[in-house]
Amino acid sequence: MIVVAIVAILAAIAYPSYRQYIIRANRSAAQSLMLDLANRQQQFFAANRRYASETELGFTTMPDDLAGEYINDAGDDDDVITLGGGPPPTFTITFAPVTTGSQAGDGTLTLDNAGNKTPADKW
Repeated sequence: MIVVAIVAILAAIAYPSYRQYIIRANRSAAQSLMLDLANRQQQFFAANRRYASETELGFTTMPDDLAGEYINDAGDDDDVITLGGGPPPTFTITFAPVTTGSQAGDGTLTLDNAGNKTPADKW
């Protein structure tokens, strides 16, 4: 009985830490993907004087490790990049957490062509 109580106490302490670790790991993976997309956008802009659509960047769906965690504001995993009409041309990359996923309370991540990252406390 004592062993069961000790295991229960250890589990009660470890589970919240593990959950926070998972949230930070998913956020880090999303941020890495967002920075990669922004880098590809800047390269495309240098060659074409405009920003690319997701199809032109080769981004068709969320990677498997993020598919159940982040979506765009429209509610699917397409159109995470919003192009501004300009001039000058702009883009915004938006990853919103899935309401039923582990990232639900973590907030929406955004990154734009000027390098502005919101929310600042999550970056």
